[in-house]
Amino acid sequence: MLDSYASDPRGGSEPLSAQVRDRLIPGLKSHPTTRIWLAWDAGQAVGLCVGFLGFSTFQARPLLNIHDLAVVPGRRGGGVGRALLSAAESHARQAGCCKLTLEVQDDNHPARGLYERFGFRDVKYGDSGPTRFLSKNLGNLT
Repeated sequence: MLDSYASDPRGGSEPLSAQVRDRLIPGLKSHPTTRIWLAWDAGQAVGLCVGFLGFSTFQARPLLNIHDLAVVPGRRGGGVGRALLSAAESHARQAGCCKLTLEVQDDNHPARGLYERFGFRDVKYGDSGPTRFLSKNLGNLT
């Protein structure tokens, strides 16, 4: 599932390298806050949601960051993504989380529409503009 998403233009148009595929499942299993939901239809995986528990210092409560939400191309727009988000939200509520977080590319209008319909909004504090998600690459470790 994740390789399909990585191969999509939104995921970078490149399949996961052999090294990443070898490390992915053991890495997710060993990471203590990993949460994964899979959507199945007739024995085939059609969607994936990968999240990680974090902590909100402003709320002093856990949060759930949705790191990956992927649906196979032929099933997009059919409710799979919404079902995965609902499962993640249900888990977050049971875990006492104060919020769900995620990042989305600004020009990914279908995903943004799904997230907005689900209740996600830009983060703003007072009169400030929207909060930005930033990243610093630390190099490609193989």
